[in-house]
Amino acid sequence: MELAHSLLLNEEAYKQLGEFQKAEFIFEWLQFLEKLLPVTSRADIRENQKKLVEQLTSLLNNSPGPPTRRLVAKNLAVLYSTGDTFLVYQTIDKCNELIRSKDDSPSYLPTKLAAVVCLGYLYKKLGRILGNSFTDTVGNVLKAMKNAESQGRYEIMLSLQNILNGLGAAAIPCHRDIYKAARSCLTDRSMAVRCAAAKCLLELQNEAVFMWSTDLDSVVTLCFKSFEGSNYDVRLAVSKLLGTVLARALTSKQTTASTRHNFHRISLEEVMELLGTGFLRGSCGFLRASGDMLKGTSSVSRDVRVGVTQAYVVFVSTLGAQWLERNFSAFLSHTLYLVSQSHTKAIQSQMDAVGCRHCVSFILRATVGGLLGEKAQIAAAKEICQAIWKLKKVADGAGNDGNLETKNSTTDVTASQHVLVCALQELGSLIHGLGTTAAPLLQDSSTGVLEAVISVILHPSISVRLTAAWCLRCIAVALPSCVSLLLDRCIERLTTLKSSPEAVTGYSFAVAALLGAVKHCPLGIPHGKGKVIMTVAEDLLCSASQNSRISLQRTQAGWLLIAALMTLGPAVVQHHLPRMLLLWKCIFPSSPKDLETEKTRGDSFTWQVTLEGRAGALCAIKSFVSHCAGLLTDEVVQRLLPPLPSAVDLLTQLSSINKSYGNSLKTPSTVYRHKLYELLAVLPPKTYEGSFWAVLKELVADLTVPDSQIDTSTFLLPPLCHENDLLLLGPLLQETDHRFIEEQLLLGNSIAGGSLEYDPYSIYETVAKGDSVPKPLPPVLSVISAATRLFGVMFSHVAESHRLQVLEQLLNSVKQTKGSRQQIVQLNVVSAFSTSLKHLANCKGSLGPEEVRRSALTLVMGALESNNPLLRCAAAECLARLAQVVSDTAFTAGLAQVSFDKLKSARDVVSRTGHSLALGCLYRYLGGIGSTQHLNACVGILYTLSQDSTSPDVQAWALHSLSLIVDLAGPLYHVHVEPTLSLVLMLLLTVPPAYTEVHQSLGRCLNALITTLGPELQGSSTTVSALRTSCLLGCAVMQDNPDCLVQAQAISCLQQLHMFAPRHVNLSSLVSCLCEILLDNSVLVNLCSSYLLLRRAVVSCLCQLVQREAAEVSEYAVALVKENREDFTPDVNIREIGLEGALLSLLDKELDQRLCQDIKETLIHMLTSMAVEKLSFWLKLCKDVLAASSDFNTVVSIDTTQEEETAKVDDASILTSNSDERFHPFSNPRWSTRVFAAECVCKIISQCENAGSAHFDITLAQERKQRDSRDDFLVLHLADLIRMAFMAATDHSDQLRLSGLQTLQILVRKFAAVPEPEFPGHVILEQFQANVGAALRPAFAPETPPDVTAKACQVCSAWIASGVVSDLNDLRRVHQLLVSSLLKVQAGKEAQSQQYNESTSTMEILAVLKAWAEVYIVAVEKQKNQSDAHNHCFKIGNSAEENYRDITSSASGLLDLVQADLGTLSKLWLAALQDFALLTLPLEYASQLPAEGISVEFLCSPRSDAAMENIIACLRALHALFDVPWPRSKIGGDQELGVELLNVLHRLILTRESPDIQLAALEVVQLILFAAQEHVKEKRRSAEVDDGAAEKETLPEFGEGKDTGGLIPGKSLVFATLELCVCILVRQLPQLNPKLTCSPAVQSGKHLLLSEDGSRLVAAALIILSDVPAICSPEGSISVLPTILYLIIGVLKETAVKLQDGQLPLTVAASLQALKGLLSSPMARAEKSRTAWTDLLRSALVTVLDCWDRVDGLLQECDEVSLLTAITVFIMSTSPEVTTIECLQKHCIEKFKITLDSKDPLVQCKCYQLLHSIFQHPNKTVSYPYIHSLSPSIVRKLQETEKAKPENAAELQVIQEGIKVVTALTATAEEEHRAHLVAGLLPILISFLLDENALVSATNSAKSLHEFALQNLMQIGPQYSLVFKKLMAASPTMKARLESAVKGNQESIKAKTAKHAKNPGKSSSIQLKTNFL
Repeated sequence: MELAHSLLLNEEAYKQLGEFQKAEFIFEWLQFLEKLLPVTSRADIRENQKKLVEQLTSLLNNSPGPPTRRLVAKNLAVLYSTGDTFLVYQTIDKCNELIRSKDDSPSYLPTKLAAVVCLGYLYKKLGRILGNSFTDTVGNVLKAMKNAESQGRYEIMLSLQNILNGLGAAAIPCHRDIYKAARSCLTDRSMAVRCAAAKCLLELQNEAVFMWSTDLDSVVTLCFKSFEGSNYDVRLAVSKLLGTVLARALTSKQTTASTRHNFHRISLEEVMELLGTGFLRGSCGFLRASGDMLKGTSSVSRDVRVGVTQAYVVFVSTLGAQWLERNFSAFLSHTLYLVSQSHTKAIQSQMDAVGCRHCVSFILRATVGGLLGEKAQIAAAKEICQAIWKLKKVADGAGNDGNLETKNSTTDVTASQHVLVCALQELGSLIHGLGTTAAPLLQDSSTGVLEAVISVILHPSISVRLTAAWCLRCIAVALPSCVSLLLDRCIERLTTLKSSPEAVTGYSFAVAALLGAVKHCPLGIPHGKGKVIMTVAEDLLCSASQNSRISLQRTQAGWLLIAALMTLGPAVVQHHLPRMLLLWKCIFPSSPKDLETEKTRGDSFTWQVTLEGRAGALCAIKSFVSHCAGLLTDEVVQRLLPPLPSAVDLLTQLSSINKSYGNSLKTPSTVYRHKLYELLAVLPPKTYEGSFWAVLKELVADLTVPDSQIDTSTFLLPPLCHENDLLLLGPLLQETDHRFIEEQLLLGNSIAGGSLEYDPYSIYETVAKGDSVPKPLPPVLSVISAATRLFGVMFSHVAESHRLQVLEQLLNSVKQTKGSRQQIVQLNVVSAFSTSLKHLANCKGSLGPEEVRRSALTLVMGALESNNPLLRCAAAECLARLAQVVSDTAFTAGLAQVSFDKLKSARDVVSRTGHSLALGCLYRYLGGIGSTQHLNACVGILYTLSQDSTSPDVQAWALHSLSLIVDLAGPLYHVHVEPTLSLVLMLLLTVPPAYTEVHQSLGRCLNALITTLGPELQGSSTTVSALRTSCLLGCAVMQDNPDCLVQAQAISCLQQLHMFAPRHVNLSSLVSCLCEILLDNSVLVNLCSSYLLLRRAVVSCLCQLVQREAAEVSEYAVALVKENREDFTPDVNIREIGLEGALLSLLDKELDQRLCQDIKETLIHMLTSMAVEKLSFWLKLCKDVLAASSDFNTVVSIDTTQEEETAKVDDASILTSNSDERFHPFSNPRWSTRVFAAECVCKIISQCENAGSAHFDITLAQERKQRDSRDDFLVLHLADLIRMAFMAATDHSDQLRLSGLQTLQILVRKFAAVPEPEFPGHVILEQFQANVGAALRPAFAPETPPDVTAKACQVCSAWIASGVVSDLNDLRRVHQLLVSSLLKVQAGKEAQSQQYNESTSTMEILAVLKAWAEVYIVAVEKQKNQSDAHNHCFKIGNSAEENYRDITSSASGLLDLVQADLGTLSKLWLAALQDFALLTLPLEYASQLPAEGISVEFLCSPRSDAAMENIIACLRALHALFDVPWPRSKIGGDQELGVELLNVLHRLILTRESPDIQLAALEVVQLILFAAQEHVKEKRRSAEVDDGAAEKETLPEFGEGKDTGGLIPGKSLVFATLELCVCILVRQLPQLNPKLTCSPAVQSGKHLLLSEDGSRLVAAALIILSDVPAICSPEGSISVLPTILYLIIGVLKETAVKLQDGQLPLTVAASLQALKGLLSSPMARAEKSRTAWTDLLRSALVTVLDCWDRVDGLLQECDEVSLLTAITVFIMSTSPEVTTIECLQKHCIEKFKITLDSKDPLVQCKCYQLLHSIFQHPNKTVSYPYIHSLSPSIVRKLQETEKAKPENAAELQVIQEGIKVVTALTATAEEEHRAHLVAGLLPILISFLLDENALVSATNSAKSLHEFALQNLMQIGPQYSLVFKKLMAASPTMKARLESAVKGNQESIKAKTAKHAKNPGKSSSIQLKTNFL
């Protein structure tokens, strides 16, 4: 393929290829040429133009396929436009000649079509340059169209569109002719031709004025005709044409001279009238319609009505949001008029009404919901309210005699019912979308939204009552604060008006709907509401029989309320369960006998009431089982069961009851049947085993003798087909933007879709996704649906022996029926059987013996050859599930063989499609059948079928099946990949574009092939390279396809390719392609591609691309816009806001939830990878979105210098009224988009946190910004960040307020400590204190929801505790908010509003208390720190005194703020802790509750999902508590409590990995231990005092272990502490566990470097260990000592590693400190324990000494310094008897000797320091052996240094330390030895002195040594003057050297003093600093 990459076609290479490869080669060359020509120089083009034209035109004669001919045409056009143009006429003539040719053979057709396409592109590109030649061309093309077949008509229409596009107004002479031709094509039998004609006419109307002036009526009628019998694509194209033409007619100013005299401007009313005609009368004229009316037949076909509906949406979208805002009133009244029953013609039946209502709802949703911003939507809602009030008045006028039952003038009332339904639905949807931003609308009393909705609850029409209830539900979900109030209001009306039938049903619907809304309101409703509703329901049921006029309504209402109550869940329902079970028991007869007596009594009406009641009861129990599964204990199930047999008995009697009482019972009995089936389907089948046969019999009857003759396939079968197979059945079954209305075409003529009035019980259920209102189907259909589901459950539980009987019965019933009825029965039966196979597969059941399989197979095979494609599809899936359940290879092979044989022999489309799909489905559930032979057979047959060009259906199904096999056959398929890929490419290049279903299947095949090849596609071998090129070629062909779904497939394939072989996918062109689809403004609906699946594919692909290459994707998108291509008009100003902004803008307009989620993910990936680099850009984007809501005003930032004024500024004045009038890229974004922007701000902050400290350090940020102006840092945008948080926190939307407060909290936490460089002592956040106050204040208003207030409390405490504001007056503002909340808490339950569940007020109270606690802790800590600082201050001197006073005042001030309320707070805190403790106690302990103290323990047993910060807060609270002596004394005195608390902390450490939590827990442990120590000390002290002079020995033993030393696990504090510490240590250092050290996983001898957190944990645990003996008795201490020593020395051994800087690791330092603490314990010297301790300590010392000798070669790894220090600790801290044993002493001295000879200066240095301390040990028995053994070698080493001078600081330090040791020795030595020592030391010191000359050139180390020696000499000289003089006299050279040095020193001192005299200031400052140090 590389040979194809040249300007001219490589004819040599071309000739050597096979026929099919030639087509590929040509396409590759043409693709390359398309990219090459625009970038080739004009000279090069002209040079090769003649040859190129020849090559390209010769291709026209080669029968090129559709993609190839399009590329030939494009290239010729570009060639002529960039090269010489004059040759173009020859090409045009040649094309015209080809078109005129009389050759009509199929083989010549591609050449003709290519010529047509070529002309189109030439005129499009060159346009008016081609002069008048176009009239001949157009004439020629139109003439050719007369005899053309559909492909020809299709291409001619598209070509004419291109010609019109290129010529513009110049083509006026041909407009009429083209219009005539397009008119006929617009009603062509081929759908593709209709689409092409619509596109042609859309182009024509740009210049052809007559289309939207004189001929407007005929254009509109023509469009209506075109909708008849249309498919989805035609409706899209024609509605776009119709909507655009009408919008043009309305807005156009110009008319040509010829039309002016007989044309008047058309008004909006007339345009609406035209559209309305189509909606109401269809495509025929008025006269014909009225004739049909007289006959009573409906002529409005559904597809016309749906098409017109889409045209309405296009019309409004074209005119735009502003137009809609201005004309909304007229538009609303017109659309509602469409369903007014004054057109009895349009609405002849309930079905018609439902269909029309759906259409009107769609028009309103797509325009009002899709185009308008929030403000305009609120205005629209007001307008809808006005409409509702008007209709209400009409209804009131009609029924003013009060009793709605008796009046005759119902016509007016019913006329308004559908209008009201549409208005209420739209109002509900609007408010639902607005969320809490709709609050002002509801508060506006002039509109009276709630009054309007509640007023129509009494409407005579049940549809209106239900929709009003639904509308209330929407309001409740949007504004959770209304739920309780609305419930109260409706319950009150229901009880007051319970004698009015309308009121009973209307208000019960409303209550049920509101209860259904509660699960969507996180804040819930008060608990007591459940009781009220249950009482009302019981009252209604009990009083139903009192008044026959309303008994039906009361019965229905009672059960509806109970069923809805169940949705509140177990917590509410458990209180009412006994009453409900009693009602359930009473509604059914208790025995069959009673049922028989019932049958003999009563009339039609009583049966109606009975059935209604029982259906309601069944519904209530189903609702209970579904929503309260937690309450279904065995006992409850036993109480549910008794009425079931009776319910089933009644089911079997229904037909006889119907016969007895006539047709009036038909609907109630169907509803009863439906509800019973639904209940049985959710109950475990075992519960009704006894009734199995009775129920099965009824089910079979329902499925085989259905009441309705309606084709139920479209709602029964899709769930039973695989979603991928549904793609075969066209767009109607796929998700599209128009699914809501297109559904009615799918459901067939007799049913328009579901509606609420068919099943009022659905009003409280959760809505299916995508539907705003529940749409239950009519009972006749829903009963079949329920029957198939229940059959599925029951058949899988029937004994295998009985299954044959059931299947035979089903088969017979199919055979016995005929015609259309047979198809319906077959459909029901297959649905039911398929469902049962699903259940069998899920529970891994088997089907049964051979006979059962045979019957099942007969059943499925019959359906596989049905005329209904949906049934064939379901049957293929059913066949595969059958194979899965039987799970027998031979059986499966048999199934496949049947299909093979059928496919070889059958010639009809039905058999070939069904069986080809069956082959693919078999692979789906059996994961590939495993045999290559079988695979080869499948592939061979499907290859043949997919090339059957006579039937596109067969091709599509075969290719789809092939794609399944490619996908599922796995590695077995590799041998077939190349031939399959060639086949796919060949078909892509030859199948006409009109056969979209074939192209879609080809796309799925290509996708499966790419997946099969996978990462192999990265390879570089020629085979792989060829495969990859073919894949890319296939994608290119599909990208050019006009069908949106094929383009979606292309993008999906490219996405796969990018995943497997990213280097080979051209990212630039892929991104361009994606952006063109996503951002092209020329497509109207939703302002981007109107195909939902294409938009999803684009965003999904973008999401993958930005995960790897976000920056590149972003750049390519902006580059695309800069190209200014004429065929691409982006919707948003992408240059300014980039792809990111465009996606945000799209997110705001998009209504599909899944797509919105993908857009968010894409943006988050982009943010994660680019926010830090493009910080300003991202922050500006977020700010634009947040500020775009026009309610917002700018926020003034306040200057910190004017502190006095700041204090006086009122929070409200932060808002100024000058709104920002600049251009906003985002106009009125929805609240959800603004919430996302606020979340993005938080993510940006966290990204910056990971990126470096400069983002939070203004000085550093400014420095780096000056160095490189491109750098950007978060701290420089702080004002903007605060402003964004403020805007969000003060919005109308509660979600946004929460996000804003969260952002504010993060900002306070992150920036609280950032200093303000211009004002030292202040922080940067201080200037924003007024903004913070203003942002917080609204959250404490009385009407604010509790969750917002709770969040605001957190922000308050963070702000106060942060220490940003030091001035108390400023702090008081925010403090005041917390005070107001505290008052609310104190007021208690009475003051709580009854709007939400009680738990919300608890949440708010806890938030307030937590906030206060945090502030208090900070205040106490600050004061504590300052008292420490104060003590420090005395050492420093007066200078810092004033500074200190300022700080103290602020801290004590903060404490003063809390102090005032501390009394109240402490009570509330304790109460909260106590409540929490009681709640968390298991039930069995309820009787043994202790009075106090347990709260703390349970404070620390959080649930597994508790947030980390909460746990840490609890631990901090404990820490603060035990910091105070009184609680310490309590816990110290109560050992059980201490142990319990330690166990809780132990559990916490085990279950929580967070180091912060574990450290905080250890701090608490330390305090508990400290408390115990204090307690033991106190007891000992008081015992000693009491006993006075008594003998010490008689004192009782205090501390654990008493006299025995025994510790009892579970009761011992010591044991619990050890457990906890061991847990921490072993987790960090598994080697410490003796069980583990033997295992190979833990290698001893390998030192570990722990993480910083790990080290801190180990250190904390060790310090705790060293404190343990202090709480033991002497005997107890002996028990624990070995463990403690083992652990401390173990940590030392394992972590003693040398660090680079000679520092000790944290763990080593801690173990040494712990060791020191332990060794100096009083227990070591106590009489009772002394001996044992001495032995144990000696053993420990031996262990330390053994560390050196562990393994050869490991010596260097072990840190000698750490071990030596440990030895020194032993020597210094224990009593002499431990270390003075000779063997031990020798060993220790030896270690020191070895270390003294170390080559490492740091080690030597440390060794000297340690010896220094040992030599000074007060006990001579300890120090002397060391002095005797080691001092000679020290002196010797020092003498050696005379020759080798130190070269660096480390060596210098060694010498200095050595000299210090010898000096110290001299001081401690006895008189007789002292002289020797001095005599040895002086020569060494003098040898270090330098003369003047040497001093100048000496190194720093030598100079320092010289000064050090001189200082020492000057000290020693006077001390030992005799020895000194003697020595000086003996050695003159030494004396001279010393004198010269002293002299030099004096001179340098003089010079320094002179210098200081000149600069006294400096010296004093230096003095201060050194003093300070």
